[in-house]
Amino acid sequence: MSKPLKIILSAGGTGGHIFPAIAIANFIKHHYSEAEILFIGASGRMEMEKVPAAGYPIIGLPIAGFQRKWKAENILLPFKIIVSLTKAISVITRFKPDLVIGFGGYASGPVLYISSLLGKPTIIQEQNSYAGVTNKILAKRSKAICVAYEQMEAFFPKSKVVLTGNPVRKDLLKVITDKSDAAKFFGLSASKKTILVIGGSLGSLTLNESTKNALSELKRMDIQIIWQTGKSYYQKAVVAAADCKDKIKVFDFLNRMDLAYAMADIVISRAGALSIAELAVLGKAVILVPSPNVAEDHQTKNAMALVNKQAALLVSDSEARDTLFQTAIQFIQNDTLIQQMQKNIQTLAITDADKRIVDVAFKYVKRELA
Repeated sequence: MSKPLKIILSAGGTGGHIFPAIAIANFIKHHYSEAEILFIGASGRMEMEKVPAAGYPIIGLPIAGFQRKWKAENILLPFKIIVSLTKAISVITRFKPDLVIGFGGYASGPVLYISSLLGKPTIIQEQNSYAGVTNKILAKRSKAICVAYEQMEAFFPKSKVVLTGNPVRKDLLKVITDKSDAAKFFGLSASKKTILVIGGSLGSLTLNESTKNALSELKRMDIQIIWQTGKSYYQKAVVAAADCKDKIKVFDFLNRMDLAYAMADIVISRAGALSIAELAVLGKAVILVPSPNVAEDHQTKNAMALVNKQAALLVSDSEARDTLFQTAIQFIQNDTLIQQMQKNIQTLAITDADKRIVDVAFKYVKRELA
């Protein structure tokens, strides 16, 4: 009997890195049930909670990113890098993976670098339309780079680039067209127009303040709001919407995104790669507000890839507090534009990204698969 396949997945920091990695882990376990999967993340980050909740073991490295605004912890960064590289050597040597896949986040750098030095086949999954510095460096040692956007040869060796898309949660692939269940779940009316505001897994101050600024006008209109705030802004939002609970529903985190998307006529979202992948698969009309607080301003580039194909509207972060909901109110009242946006964004959808990525990665497994 052959030994079980061993795979290390490294991802973290935000849901945009973590959830695609979990989707790949789930696909592998479904098709190769005997496979042993180990996650490596950054200690104290979101992955240390989300990965075990999905049923997978994870080891944390003390790695951290460089803070652009000067902070004392930057002094400790070289020490953290050295310790993380040393721990990565120990974990990889002990686990003996057949394959290592990196999805981004602080831990991916040392994990993929050490894995390649130790002769382990490494794969990069780049979610964004603009590659970060770390992945561009790691690409030189990686076997393949799985990408979600066209023209990524600008950042990576053309021979290594494979267009696979970004994996989305399987529960979202079962598109719900009947609003009745969603309306019942949220306590809303299935017959009224609804805006879904999602700021990502950590929430967005800009989207939260933009929504709060528009509440007085929204309360006068026959429009419903599902507002995902993140934990830090949740209580403020609850207080702000307290006198309009019948049509403004506030959540710190949405566990039933399938129902939230089903309820939404239009969506207001950051332009993270995972959010865009989900919106494309579901064919949702969207206003994107790219976060300016990301490396190389990659969310603006993600958004423009859709805007250039008339598949989304864009409002800049700097203008959102004043103009976002003016745009949203005009948009939600234009059924023709909504339908056109839905049609255009759906042409960008890739529904089998998990299979495509695993097919690419498993080409480099150095033994016969069971």
